Amino acid sequence: MAYPDENTLIRVTQGDEAAFAALYNHYKTPALRFTISLLKDEEEAENMVQDVFIKIWVRRAQIKPDYNFNSYLFTCLRNMAFDHFKKLEKNEQLRKNYMEAIRVAREDEKEEVERRLSVVQAAVESLSIKRRQILKLNIEEGKSYQEIAEFLRISKNTVKNQLVKAKQILREKVDLATI
Repeated sequence: MAYPDENTLIRVTQGDEAAFAALYNHYKTPALRFTISLLKDEEEAENMVQDVFIKIWVRRAQIKPDYNFNSYLFTCLRNMAFDHFKKLEKNEQLRKNYMEAIRVAREDEKEEVERRLSVVQAAVESLSIKRRQILKLNIEEGKSYQEIAEFLRISKNTVKNQLVKAKQILREKVDLATI
């Protein structure tokens, strides 16, 4: 088929599917080449050409047969390609913002962990030497009350009481520091 004439466009506006198929078949290849040249992505270009022709079919009643359809079609494709680029740019910006937010959150989280650790360390340092020793043997070395009592030559009950008091002091100091 040669260049679609005004009669073909009139038939398309009236809902003639055969005329629309002829119009599509005539413009499909040049529209695809044009869109690929803009997008540099064949698959996306094919989708875009399909989308434009679907929109043309949906809005067929608005087509002006006496206007230049060729210009109309390629303007639609160009505008859709520009919209596609804007969307890609927006998605890239959103991705960058998301990654930055994650990086900041990790830094904040790291700072919070370091702050809490220093609070706990300061609280442990504030304990008496004996309580600190009992606490370290229990927590860091995993020794039982009995093992600590034998190692320090004190009663098991004293170990238990000192650990209870040490943990109570630590809880209070850490809770106060987090307020």
